[in-house]
Amino acid sequence: MLDLLLPEPGAFYIMDRGYLDFGRLYVLHLAAGFFVIRPRSNTKLRRLYSRPVDKATGLICDQIVIPDGHHTGATYPDKLRRIKYRDPETGKALVFLTNHLTLPALTIVRLYRCRWQVELFFKWIKQHLRIKAFYGTTENAVRTQIWIAVSVYVLVAIVRKRLEISLPLYTMLQIFSPTVFERMPLYQVLTDSDPSTDRAASRNQLNLFS
Repeated sequence: MLDLLLPEPGAFYIMDRGYLDFGRLYVLHLAAGFFVIRPRSNTKLRRLYSRPVDKATGLICDQIVIPDGHHTGATYPDKLRRIKYRDPETGKALVFLTNHLTLPALTIVRLYRCRWQVELFFKWIKQHLRIKAFYGTTENAVRTQIWIAVSVYVLVAIVRKRLEISLPLYTMLQIFSPTVFERMPLYQVLTDSDPSTDRAASRNQLNLFS
C-alpha cells in the first residue's frame, strides 16, 4: 500500500510494524514526508548518540540511530530517531522510529497514540453504524455516506435522550428502519403506546414529520 501513496511534504504517516520497509520509508523521507512506526524486535539499529530525557514522563530513551543491517543500511542511508517509552497504563515498553529529528519525544509518542484513536473510530463505525455496503467508492462518496450514518446515529441519540427512552440505540435504529416513512409520533413508534392515553409524554414528544 505504501507504493500507492503520493507522499505529501510535511505530512505525518503513522504506521504499525507491518509496514516496516526501509526502502519505502526512504521514499517518504526523500519526499519531505514524516513517518512514525514501530520497529520489529529483530530490527538492527546502531546508536550514534543519546539525548537527555525526563524519565518521570515515561520516556526511557531518545536516540539518533542508523540502520545497521546489510540490506537495511543500503535502502535507508540516513539517520533515524529511536524513542523508547513506557506506557503508564499497561507498563509495556514501546519503541518508535521516526525520521523527524526535532519534535519533542513525547509529541512523537502522542502522534502514534492518535493512530489508535483512528482505529477505535473505525471499530466504532463497524459496531454502531448501519453501513452494509458503499454505494460509491470515490473518496467523496465514502465520506458522504459515513457522515450521513454518523448524523443519523447522533439524531437518534438526541431522540433517545429527549424522550427518555431506555432502549439501546441499536434497537432504536432497527425499529426506525421499517417505519421511517410512517406518519406517527416517534414516542408511539418506540413504545408501541397510544399517545392519547399519555398526555404528559405527548406534550414533549418529537414528530417524524412536522
